[in-house]
Amino acid sequence: MVFTGQVTSDFLKLVNIPDDKKSEFIDFAATDFITFRDRLIEYVKAVYPLEYQNFVESDLGMMLIELAAYCAAVNSLKADMLAQEAYLKTAKNRNNVKKLLELIGVKMKGPIGASANAKLTLNTPSLVNTITIPANQRTVTISSPEDGGQLNYTLYKVVNGNIADISSDASLSLGVSESDSSTSSVWTNLAYLEGSLVVESGSFTDSQTIKRILLSQSPVIQNSVQVYITDGASLSGAWRYVDSLFFASGAGDNIFEVNYDDNLNATVTFGDGILGSSPGVNTSYVVTYRVGGGTRGNLQSEVINTSITIPEGYTGIVENISIATGGQDAESVEHAKKYAPYTFKQQDRLVTLEDFTSFANTYVTSVGATGKARAVTRTAHGSANIVDIYLLQRASNTQLQQATNAFKLDLLQAIEPKRLMNTKVVIVDGLIRTLDLVMTVRIDRELKPKEEIIKGKVQEELLNFFNVDNFDFGKSLNISELNRTIFKIDEVRFCTVDNLDSDILVEMNEIIQLNNFTINMVYV
Repeated sequence: MVFTGQVTSDFLKLVNIPDDKKSEFIDFAATDFITFRDRLIEYVKAVYPLEYQNFVESDLGMMLIELAAYCAAVNSLKADMLAQEAYLKTAKNRNNVKKLLELIGVKMKGPIGASANAKLTLNTPSLVNTITIPANQRTVTISSPEDGGQLNYTLYKVVNGNIADISSDASLSLGVSESDSSTSSVWTNLAYLEGSLVVESGSFTDSQTIKRILLSQSPVIQNSVQVYITDGASLSGAWRYVDSLFFASGAGDNIFEVNYDDNLNATVTFGDGILGSSPGVNTSYVVTYRVGGGTRGNLQSEVINTSITIPEGYTGIVENISIATGGQDAESVEHAKKYAPYTFKQQDRLVTLEDFTSFANTYVTSVGATGKARAVTRTAHGSANIVDIYLLQRASNTQLQQATNAFKLDLLQAIEPKRLMNTKVVIVDGLIRTLDLVMTVRIDRELKPKEEIIKGKVQEELLNFFNVDNFDFGKSLNISELNRTIFKIDEVRFCTVDNLDSDILVEMNEIIQLNNFTINMVYV
């Protein structure tokens, strides 16, 4: 054998990394696909230096490495999401936020239907003391002006600003003494509430103490559920809705609560005989509720004009005599996270200004009205126990209006049993500072064919910026903050507000509301 002058060695074959040392080559900080792939390659090079050296993308080994990196990246993301969704501050999924809030006794609200004043006009004067509108005559179907789809409105009787209690057959009874005219042919103590009326009846056959009724249709509109119990005893009659049975004052309270699931199906739950009354076995019930809700129900006045037949032998016309406002989608994550901590702190009583503010901002009347509010105390001597609540009523996601007297009265009645005895509450009208906005948006010339799409994105961001939930009393308009919001759109290179020279400052009882806006597109 002739020596060639070269010394070869296969010492790498003798370098075997023990199993208990392999973990030292693992990078536990890797979280994304690229990092996982690169660290796996480094691991293979360190632990299997001779077994595998073909690190090209077309190789089968690289495919297996990338598949492993793919699985690791998915698991890493899910682990991060699970950690994120486990805490209220970082959770984003509505169902997860809903479950977290239920742990502390706070419920997210369902969709809210728009409402309008209504008028019934009989074709001939009534000659009977009472006329009846059957349940099957209470709902009217029209086309939504927002999307052209089917839209239902249900007729209700209003008593002192509140929806009248349900009757045993879900019909409406109107007395001649309640009519507006001497001829007994016109009634205006009515309201049209958005949503299709559903009537369900049955009896309790379950011997368990806590009785429940699972409603068959969804989404159930917030505060639309009414229950009538018939058992021939003190439990007979219309039962009262409460947010939580835990706030019942005793075993004789005929009350119920409504719980939503993740798909806005609802379950009616009754008391256990200690916290609220418990209906007996074989007790019959009638439940009415509405399904629908959302912003698509907002209407102009006199859009609804429909004929109905009265069993007593009359016919009539029912129309909405005011605009229908207040329709909202189910409570958003942002709104719930903003007010839920304050609601939890209230513990069903109102003491601090935060208590009054959060209660007024989350309260929903029987007709579905909600508001925007701020509570303050007076600074004059001897009047520190007077709480002024500056209030506006919500008309849409971007519009507020002056609160109706019925809304103010309803809110005061809800506050009364929760306030301290020495605290006096006064409802004051808030002021709306309307704003007209002219904005110029600059985009690249090659994006001109997409102008309408980009303008639509700008409009969406603008309306979201001025959403009622994003503006509180006393909050100023910061132009730089508005511009940064528009900058989030990838296609926008630059934007300016043309008709405002400086930020808009407001008083503590004022709130800014977008009125008209113009978006100009400029190409650069």
